[in-house]
Amino acid sequence: MKRVFDFLFSILLLLILSIPMIIIGLLIKATSRGSIIFWSDRVGVNNCLFKMPKYRTMEVNTPDVATHLLHTPENYYTPIGRLLRGSSLDELPQLWTILSGKMSFVGPRPALHNQNDLIQLRTNYGIQKIKPGLTGLAQINGRDELSTEEKVNLDKEYMINRTFMYDLRVIALTLIKSLRSEGITH
Repeated sequence: MKRVFDFLFSILLLLILSIPMIIIGLLIKATSRGSIIFWSDRVGVNNCLFKMPKYRTMEVNTPDVATHLLHTPENYYTPIGRLLRGSSLDELPQLWTILSGKMSFVGPRPALHNQNDLIQLRTNYGIQKIKPGLTGLAQINGRDELSTEEKVNLDKEYMINRTFMYDLRVIALTLIKSLRSEGITH
């Protein structure tokens, strides 16, 4: 049921959001050099790497690390990058990854390929067996403000309690938190 929901809901959202997504792409192209989409190496099911698309919010020369590890991240944002991140609009291209089956709407957020501490902790608890999600418990319980250990504890909680109704609740809470830009620090 989860895969059917992911497939149908991603198609619906892509249809509804196609015009805004095109506009965002044009704004990125008009305000900075480089590609519209940034393909990030992420860790998926069973720790296999996959390419996850996001709207590019950082300049082309930005080091390939998590934003919170940059000394001065504000120096790397494109002119509309902070707005896209603050509103979570930079995540919209991931609808294609959900449609293709590499991600789900709800699950642990896919780790960057070089977040070894997060990958190892998730592996210790078997969390790597769950398909990564566009959103998850960490996104509705503090997001960027959480430590790696806190995120993994929330991933464990999700792994134990996941049901279709639970996923719908997480999606609803994500929409509310995103509209308020809660938990986003970078």
